[in-house]
Amino acid sequence: MPTVLLIDDEQRSLDAMRRTLEEDFDVLTAGGTEEARVQLEQREVDVILCDQRMPGVTGVEFLREARERWPDSVRIVISGYTDSEDIIAGINEAGIYQYILKPWVPDHLLQTVRSAAEARTLQHGLARLDIELRNGTPPLRAKSQARLAQARNTFDFDRIVRAPGSPLDAVCEMARRVARHDLSVLVLGESGTGKELMARAIHYASPRHVGPFVVENCAAIPDTLLESELFGHKRGAFTGAVEDHVGLFQRAHGGTVFLDEIGETSPAFQVKLLRVLQEGELRPVGSTRSIPVDVRVIAATHRDLEADVRSGRFREDLYYRIAGITLAMPPLRERPGDIVPIAERLLVDVAAELGLPAAAFDDDVRAVLVSYPWPGNIRELRNEIARALALRDGPALHAAAFSRKLLNGQAGAHAEGMNGHALPATGTLAERLDSIEAMVLRETLLRHRWNKTRAAQELGLSRVGLRAKLQRFGLEDAKDKS
Repeated sequence: MPTVLLIDDEQRSLDAMRRTLEEDFDVLTAGGTEEARVQLEQREVDVILCDQRMPGVTGVEFLREARERWPDSVRIVISGYTDSEDIIAGINEAGIYQYILKPWVPDHLLQTVRSAAEARTLQHGLARLDIELRNGTPPLRAKSQARLAQARNTFDFDRIVRAPGSPLDAVCEMARRVARHDLSVLVLGESGTGKELMARAIHYASPRHVGPFVVENCAAIPDTLLESELFGHKRGAFTGAVEDHVGLFQRAHGGTVFLDEIGETSPAFQVKLLRVLQEGELRPVGSTRSIPVDVRVIAATHRDLEADVRSGRFREDLYYRIAGITLAMPPLRERPGDIVPIAERLLVDVAAELGLPAAAFDDDVRAVLVSYPWPGNIRELRNEIARALALRDGPALHAAAFSRKLLNGQAGAHAEGMNGHALPATGTLAERLDSIEAMVLRETLLRHRWNKTRAAQELGLSRVGLRAKLQRFGLEDAKDKS
């Protein structure tokens, strides 16, 4: 399990971050930089998450020190303000992976730290692989080639989990054919549909598979940082730029750059990116000399870029440059047959990550998973499985371990009542009340594993009264049909 060090002088903030991350990570905490130094001397830390405003030293200043003393850790800074040039410059100088604004959202914090931990593993693996392939002895080169073969197998299109006849089959087939040709690819889809996984599969199926695969989330950092992160900067380019910084495009030379959420970039940045893509060269911030780069760009977004082009929000020339081929990742609600196979794979992976014994779904859970529309797609499915694993009371996962919105079979897209149940938005009063009553009955039965005696007791009904209501709403045989 990756290790995360949280640094904040406010105990309430430390506690909130720890609760958000402790299921996925081994979490260490420090109330100040002195305590953090002690922790870093004693333990190997994968990710450092540091508050910006602290007594005596800022978060960026401490992370600058951490870069020198503990360079293997991935650094993240969290702050409530963004308007200081010193902070922006310091972020580049300290080699910070991500910048999180307050008030932070738990899901975003968790995903950011997960990405940072994955980036550390990937960067170390790629660095070792590159050194061994280029400079290693024949045994080392053979070992590296075996690792590369394993990576290609791991990210093969056939390893993208789906059911036979899935709508993803056509997308994977098109991606497989496109991968052989050095065309730019635009991957469209809602958040959590697997856009990055598809990009990795394309990279490892392409002639560039021996080169690096680097990722940048364009929505995660301001434009001023994004330009430096992608294209690099020269020493003295701005306040705090005390050394040259090699951008991701240079690091990815001969490989692939994956630009996630490219639709969130500003028109000013789009002009700079277009120039790099058109001319095949970049100019680091503060430099007068252009550097040639050979990369393949795969971009992704959840936005409707064609609509953004029509509205003037996204440059038309850049759109046609990145959309050589467009792939659309269907959301989970459009491929219900894939839900159970994906959930079963996640069940194995998440249990291993959390250090928990293997588990299995019971039949009720499979029915619940398929009936829910999953607005958060695979990311939401993963979170629900992690929650259920933590709350399980035996070798099998029962429906009672999942959240109420799943048992209701609704995503909560409508208004929610005080008890957390999703309320229907249309229909007469009687129809809405019937819908809510059926929802409560179904959820209660699922939580009690279809034990009608316990369900009737909780609802204040007799067994005869409960049976009558189940017959009225067509739920009497729902368990057998699920």
